[in-house]
Amino acid sequence: MTQELSKEPVNEVVEADLDTMTATKETLEDYTLRFAPRSYRKWSTRVVGISALGGIAYLADFAIGANIGISYGTTNALWGILIFAVVVMVTGFPVAYYSARYNIDLDLVTRGSGFGYYGSVVTNVIFATFTFIFFALEGSIMAQGLKLGLHIPLWVGYAASTLIIFPLVIYGMKVLSTLQVWTTPLWLVLMVAPFVYLVVSHPESVSQFFAYQGENGVQGFDFGSTLLAAGVCLSLIAQIAEQNDYLRFMPPKTSENNRSWWTWMFLAGPGWVIFGAIKQIVGLFLAVYLIANVADSAGIANQPVHQFLEIYENFLPGWLAMTLAVCLVVISQIKINVTNAYSGSLAWTNSFTRVTKHYPGRLVFLGVNLLIALILMEANMFDFLNTILGFYSNCGMAWVVVVASDIVFNKYLLKLSPKKPEFRRGMLYGFNPVGFGSMLIAAGLSVIAFFGGLGEAIRPYSPLVAIGLALVLPPIIAIATKGKYYLRRTDDGIDLPMYDEHGNPSGETLKCHVCHHDYERPDMMKCDTHDAHICSLCLSTDKVADHVLPAQA
Repeated sequence: MTQELSKEPVNEVVEADLDTMTATKETLEDYTLRFAPRSYRKWSTRVVGISALGGIAYLADFAIGANIGISYGTTNALWGILIFAVVVMVTGFPVAYYSARYNIDLDLVTRGSGFGYYGSVVTNVIFATFTFIFFALEGSIMAQGLKLGLHIPLWVGYAASTLIIFPLVIYGMKVLSTLQVWTTPLWLVLMVAPFVYLVVSHPESVSQFFAYQGENGVQGFDFGSTLLAAGVCLSLIAQIAEQNDYLRFMPPKTSENNRSWWTWMFLAGPGWVIFGAIKQIVGLFLAVYLIANVADSAGIANQPVHQFLEIYENFLPGWLAMTLAVCLVVISQIKINVTNAYSGSLAWTNSFTRVTKHYPGRLVFLGVNLLIALILMEANMFDFLNTILGFYSNCGMAWVVVVASDIVFNKYLLKLSPKKPEFRRGMLYGFNPVGFGSMLIAAGLSVIAFFGGLGEAIRPYSPLVAIGLALVLPPIIAIATKGKYYLRRTDDGIDLPMYDEHGNPSGETLKCHVCHHDYERPDMMKCDTHDAHICSLCLSTDKVADHVLPAQA
C-alpha cells in the first residue's frame, strides 16, 4: 500500500487526505455525499417516519393558505390546494421510494435519473434555494412571535431565530431524530386545539369561510385564479427532497417489516402533503375568521402568530394565550428550520465538492445557508411572499416532475434508464440531456410564462407549462437518444454483488485505499491506477481523475 500511494504526487495525496479526514467524521458529516450505510441505519421505520414528518411542522403553510385565499377567494384557494396535493402525491411517491429503498438522498437519485454526475448540480442549487427561502419565511414568523410576546425588535428576532438553529444541526440525524420525536406531541396539541375550539364554539365561521371571495372579490370558481393559487402552493414541491434526507436512513426492507416499511415510507414521503394541505386550509380558515370578526385584522390575518393568539384569547386568559401562541411559533420554527438548515447544508456541500473537487465539510455550508436566510429575513421577504414562491415553484416543479417522469416512464416502462440508481463518479456521464435538458426547457419556459413573457393569457398557466413539459420531455428525449447518456460504465470493477437476497443494498464492506476507511459495497468502486478499491467521496475529490475508471466502449 505504501508503494502504491508513493506513485501519486505528494501534494495531491495530502489534499485528498485532508478532504477525506474531514469527511470521515461521519458523526458531523452524516454521510453528506454518499450512500447511507446499513451499519449507521439503526432507527426503526417508525422513528425515521416520525422524524421526517416532524420536519413539516412549519407554519408557512398557514401563511400560504391565508395569502392565496385572501388573493383569490376560498373556492379558488381550495381547488388550488387540491391540485397541489395531487401533483405532489403523484410525483413524490417514486422519488421517495428510491431514496428509502436504496438509501440515497434526492440529489443522488437525480444524478442517475437523467441528469448525470454534474448535471444534478443545478438541481442542488434549486433545492438549496428552497431551504433558505423557507428558513427565512419560518424565521420571519418566529420573529413576529417574539416581537408580539416579548417585544423583541424584529431584526433581533431574525438573528435569534437563525443562531438558535446552528448547534442543533451539527450532529445531523442523531440529534434531529430525537428532537422531532419528542416535540411532535406538544406541537400537535398546540396547533389542533384552537381550530377545534373555533369550529365547535363558532359554527357560523364555517359558512363565512366558504362564502369568502378574497380582497379582489373573485366570484366563485375561476380557472386562472385556481392555477395561480396552485402555483404558490407548488413552491413546496421540493419539500420531498427534505423528506428524503430522512428517508435515506430507513432500515432494509424485509418480509418482517414490509407493512411498516411501506406505511412509513408513504406517510413520511409523499404523504407529507396530506398534512401540508390540511394546514393550508386551516390557515385560510383562521384568516377568514379574523377578517370577518376581529376589527383591524386585515393586515395581520396572514400571520400565523396573530391567527393563533386571537383564537387562544377566546377561551384562555390573555397571558396564557400569548404564552401558548409564542411557544407554538417557536417550536414549529425550530422543528422545520433544523431540517431546512440540515438539508441546505447537504445540498451546498454536494454541489461545491463536485465542482471544485474539494470537501470543506458540511458545517461550513450550514453557516452559509443560515447567512443567506438571515439576509432574506432582514430584507422583509414576508411582504412579497406570493411572488417569490410563485416564481420559485416553476423551477422546483420542473426538477421533481422530471425525476419522477424518468423513474416511471424511462426506468419502468421504456426501460431506457437503468432501473437501479447510480450516483458514483465514473459510472455516469457528466451531463445527460434527458433530465438536464428537460428541466432547463420546462423551468425556462414556465418562468417566462410566469412573468408574462408568453402573454398575459398564458401567465396563470405557468404551473401547467412546468408540469406538462417536465412530464413528457424525458421519455421523448430518452427515445431520441436511445438512452445512451445514462451510464458511462456498466461495470464498477468489483465482483461482489451490490444487493442482498431481499434487494437491499449490500452490507459487505471494503477498504478505501485513499482514506483507509471501510465502506459498504454500494459506496465503493475499483480504482483505475491501483489494484485496490476507492470510496465515492474520494473519487469526488480526485482532482486529476487518475482514480476514475475509463469509459466503456
